[in-house]
Amino acid sequence: MKKRIALVLFVLMGVTLLTGCGQKASNNSVGSSSTASVAIEDRGYINNDLLVSTDWVNEHLSRDDVLIIDARGDDAYSKGHIPGAISVTWQQFANMEAEKGKGFANLLEPEKLTPKFQALGIDDNKTIVVYADPTSGWGEDGRLVWMFRMAGLNDSKILDGGWPAWVNGSYTTTREAAEPTPSNYVITEFNDDMNATTDWIYEHFDELVILDSRSQKEYDGATDYGEPRGGHIAGAISMPWTVFFNLDSTVKSQAEIEQIMSETGIEKSDLIVTYCTSGIRSAYSALVLRMAGYEKAKNYDGSINEWGAIDELPME
Repeated sequence: MKKRIALVLFVLMGVTLLTGCGQKASNNSVGSSSTASVAIEDRGYINNDLLVSTDWVNEHLSRDDVLIIDARGDDAYSKGHIPGAISVTWQQFANMEAEKGKGFANLLEPEKLTPKFQALGIDDNKTIVVYADPTSGWGEDGRLVWMFRMAGLNDSKILDGGWPAWVNGSYTTTREAAEPTPSNYVITEFNDDMNATTDWIYEHFDELVILDSRSQKEYDGATDYGEPRGGHIAGAISMPWTVFFNLDSTVKSQAEIEQIMSETGIEKSDLIVTYCTSGIRSAYSALVLRMAGYEKAKNYDGSINEWGAIDELPME
């Protein structure tokens, strides 16, 4: 892995400058591209099962077999949301009681997730569409869809462009809270192929391409969010999750994603691990990469909050 680092860092510095992936006052900025207005079906994705358009959502709002989830948080939800959407946060499904270190903010076990899913009406008979705000959020929609697919709910999708796309498209919004209809869905097991644990990364370290989905500032050592240690996992490549966005917050095309990856020397056959602070932004990155055919991409749920808390694990 480390043989590529010098070349990769040089190329990515250029990519970051060109695509505007530095941290804003909130935490994100988005890239630029000529494909921002290209329909999802025309972007050439190898696995075109992740994104849905605002038009699609608008046409399916009244269907009982479609569940819309607003992942921005209750405050944003109360100020306006897509009609029929329920407010759900990733923290509801994570171990937020643990101290920084092993287990903090990690996805809860299936037996703990099941009653939470049931109360929210989540099941495998519905298409689940999640949206957030890529311009101010942390990829919360990606985290939830990653979780759903981990739990066997493969018909879960992200609204391309998120809340800004819905508002800018002048679609109907409401402040009326939706009430979910409970389900009886039971999670039997996780799809662990989508997740990397600390032990697994340590065991396979020399085989991996590790991508840091945080901002360049965080990669360079900032600890603005209470990280146990500053810096990044040794040998990791800086690739902010926002590098995959157009200026309008829609996701870049297959060709553009491939260009980003090829310029950093990454191939579809590589074993890829994405990480951030708590596995939120990196979950979005991992899903985009899998959509583009990098099917060995895994999200590191523990991320820097776990890795950085274990002094024996290497950081730079």
